[in-house]
Amino acid sequence: MRSVAFAVPGALTIPTGGYTYDRRIVEEMRALGWQVETLNLGEEYPRPSVRSRAAARERLAAQPGDRPMVIDGLAFGALPDVANDLRASHHLIALVHHPLALEAGLSPDDAKALRVSERQALTSARKVITTSAFTARLLASDYDVPAQRLAVVRPGNDPVVPARRTVNDVIALLAVGAVVPRKGYDALIAALASLRDLPWRLTIVGDCMRDVETAARLESAVAGCLLKERITFTGPVSTEHLAELYAGADLFVLASRFEGYGMAFAEALAHGLPIVGTTAGAIAETVPANAGILVEPDDVPALSDALRRLISDPVLRNVLARGARSGAAELPTWRQSAELFSQVLAAEP
Repeated sequence: MRSVAFAVPGALTIPTGGYTYDRRIVEEMRALGWQVETLNLGEEYPRPSVRSRAAARERLAAQPGDRPMVIDGLAFGALPDVANDLRASHHLIALVHHPLALEAGLSPDDAKALRVSERQALTSARKVITTSAFTARLLASDYDVPAQRLAVVRPGNDPVVPARRTVNDVIALLAVGAVVPRKGYDALIAALASLRDLPWRLTIVGDCMRDVETAARLESAVAGCLLKERITFTGPVSTEHLAELYAGADLFVLASRFEGYGMAFAEALAHGLPIVGTTAGAIAETVPANAGILVEPDDVPALSDALRRLISDPVLRNVLARGARSGAAELPTWRQSAELFSQVLAAEP
């Protein structure tokens, strides 16, 4: 039986796109006949303490050297010394969802330190798997990862029968993603503040505890804009509840400052939702041009204009919804993604 170790910084149940990717790939690879051992490296990444770093070194070094070991990039990029020490004896594979230095809200010094750390760590990986062609190009150009060591395995999607939608008096907006600076919720709230004359409500689904300062600032901004009755923060929700929210939404909105792929955008496509987003990172490669309106990140006036157009125009929403359903047909399933992931591992000596 083929076997692989899968090292993750924390529990696979953490409700973010990256952890969902890791969890679903592990599940599907097991279904394909792989023996997969998961290793929890702790939750202090990308800034592990000395103790956490030592524990990670011990856990990784204890793995058989001839078995592929996939290490999630949130941890891998923070462990260049460990990766360097293990590169000769172990089969290291980095899984990069997006470069650590591109997390919004970092100080220039922190971003520089993370970029240096991740560049060093990636030199020790025999293969670097990433989730989009955009991120692969970025790793090649900015992190000097040779093209022959790069592989792209897009996230999968579960087949969805899009809900039958009717024209509602109040347009239901849905945003999905952890409440952190990179998701651009502050720009979204600022854009919506200029649209109080239109009938809309926004539901934000995402962990508010990842960055409690950002969450507190957003709640203050909502109150200051007199939008508390129109914007709801749900925190994490179950898969079933999230599916219900997608089914009840009229429009998906997210003002991300960077996405290495944008799993929530793909989920919105799968649910046949028109999209308002940004051109940041891989979003333009994830969202077809006929499925949404994308604006430059942090361009609040352009974001406001796009939202006004779609909130006000049910015909345009229907046109883009058809584009979303068409784009969804091109998305891989989780089984297909796991099959490709398996092929990448099997190709390694």
